[in-house]
Amino acid sequence: MNSKKIFILFGYLLLTFFVNAKENKEVYMFSYFMGNGEDGLHLAYSYDGMKWEVLNNNQSYLVPQVGKDKLMRDPCIIAGPDNKFHMVWTVSWGEKGIGYASSDDLIHWSEQKYIPVMEHEPTARNCWAPEVFYDKASEQYLIFWSTTIPGRFPETESEGDAGYNHRMYYVTTKDFQEYSETKLFYDQGFNVIDGTLVKDKNKYILFLKDETRTPPEKNIRIATGKKLTGEYSKASAPITGNYWAEGPTPVKIGKYWVVYFDKYIDHKMGAVRSSDLKNWEDISGQVEFPEGTRHGTVFKVS
Repeated sequence: MNSKKIFILFGYLLLTFFVNAKENKEVYMFSYFMGNGEDGLHLAYSYDGMKWEVLNNNQSYLVPQVGKDKLMRDPCIIAGPDNKFHMVWTVSWGEKGIGYASSDDLIHWSEQKYIPVMEHEPTARNCWAPEVFYDKASEQYLIFWSTTIPGRFPETESEGDAGYNHRMYYVTTKDFQEYSETKLFYDQGFNVIDGTLVKDKNKYILFLKDETRTPPEKNIRIATGKKLTGEYSKASAPITGNYWAEGPTPVKIGKYWVVYFDKYIDHKMGAVRSSDLKNWEDISGQVEFPEGTRHGTVFKVS
């Protein structure tokens, strides 16, 4: 083989290596909404978790069809063991159910479904910020969200916005066809919303927002539990700073846990990180999100 052929072959092998390396590289995805959630699902990606780029020219991948308000706020996406992506979202400001759809590729989605998780509560005001989590130990999905039921927790009714006094509730499912009875998920004596869950070794880590308005909290905290559906600890001290934050979503990047959130009064995204889930560093100045991004969920794809 002459030197020219060797050079061409080497170039081809090198190109193949770099193409395959890029194809196999882990990518961070971020599902989010814009505005009030009217136009539906938006997606962004990042290779380092710091700089986020829009996909689809920042146009919606899925237009909301269920719920009287037909919104798609707080879109939460996870990859299930069935090789499908499963998404839940807030469909309305004042309904007793949530939205659900699935996809093989994040582009083409199943028929949207309305899951009436709080229809059995006649005075329930809302179902906000649903999350879905797959639990390998029990081989089931947990769906949880926040709802206000007037009079249910009177000790904190005067501390919320416009009478909202949330607690977290949940259902479980194995197939998104049949669901367990709705039960209380998290109540530690304060107005709580925007929960999201990860498992670290043998512990479940629940990130949440203290929604207390009087006196104002509006910050992100952590609770831990040994069981998927209960006995979570009291909330930690705030892990976010002197600003109002909501919609936390965590991911492990290298040695750090990074939690993104919505600085909704400032109209921008923020982030904190920690190597031990105890000591937190604010890295909001290091992250770049597309303009207009509202909170959602970070997840990984190949």
